[in-house]
Amino acid sequence: MKPEWLTIKPASTEKYDDIKNTINSLGVYTVCVEAKCPNATDCWSSGTATFMVLGDLCTRGCRFCSVPKKATGTTIDSREPEKLALAISKWGLEYVVITSVCRDDLEDQGSGHFARCIEEIKKANPGIIVEVLIPDFEDNIECLKRIVYAKPDVVGHNIETVERLSSLVRDRRANYRQSLNVLKDAKKLNPNIYTKSAMMLGIGENDDEVSQAMRDLRANGVDFLALGQYLRPSRFQLEVSEYIKPEKFERFKQKAIEMGFLYAAAGPFVRSSYKAGEYFMKSAIKNKNRHGLSVEVPRI
Repeated sequence: MKPEWLTIKPASTEKYDDIKNTINSLGVYTVCVEAKCPNATDCWSSGTATFMVLGDLCTRGCRFCSVPKKATGTTIDSREPEKLALAISKWGLEYVVITSVCRDDLEDQGSGHFARCIEEIKKANPGIIVEVLIPDFEDNIECLKRIVYAKPDVVGHNIETVERLSSLVRDRRANYRQSLNVLKDAKKLNPNIYTKSAMMLGIGENDDEVSQAMRDLRANGVDFLALGQYLRPSRFQLEVSEYIKPEKFERFKQKAIEMGFLYAAAGPFVRSSYKAGEYFMKSAIKNKNRHGLSVEVPRI
């Protein structure tokens, strides 16, 4: 039985309904719906949404995820970049998160299309802050370059869990060290970019393993961290091993700040794209841009 702290209070639905109607009319996807995120009503009601590009079929079989899976993904919508830009303009968002399914079936793993989405959103919405949550692209540096050189403000990639459990939780093509390399390489390609990662707790990890994962992320230059409770989306995914108490999340958050993370969000409903760190990141990124700290990166 879920503990009492895992109850979400209902939020206003006016903004939620507006966003849902726009998503349906344009035929775009959000991870909020596809991954059955528990925060969808809360985030959408406050005008925050995480878009999912490259279709709604993932070519990987991670055991925690409810996104539909298939060896070959859907046909890419060439107008998706323009549709996303239009939806974002309609809502007047200042901060947007773009993620994608894995597309191992494509030669460039979808990185080119992903990059075009970033560029179109930025072109149509001057001043917008774009965070991306990317796959590992099997640690292909050319794919990662396409993303970084499209100039998102934050590059996120999730290690998902501690090293010992990675092979149990994630698809066999993903692994803990490979994910750390992706985060490290994103920073090398543009040292001024912010990087971000997230982990789910309650899968069977212990506290020492969580602390080690946090140290590994910091050693690879990660700036922002999100820690949340794993909640089983359906009976087809991994079972929950433990419900982590809010006070333990708070201890991990304080430890993360002590380790040097610029920001850490930790709590039962925190997810990698949840709004918990949004206000800090807006301020930090705008401050960086205001002082001319961003750098030009070459195009490929």
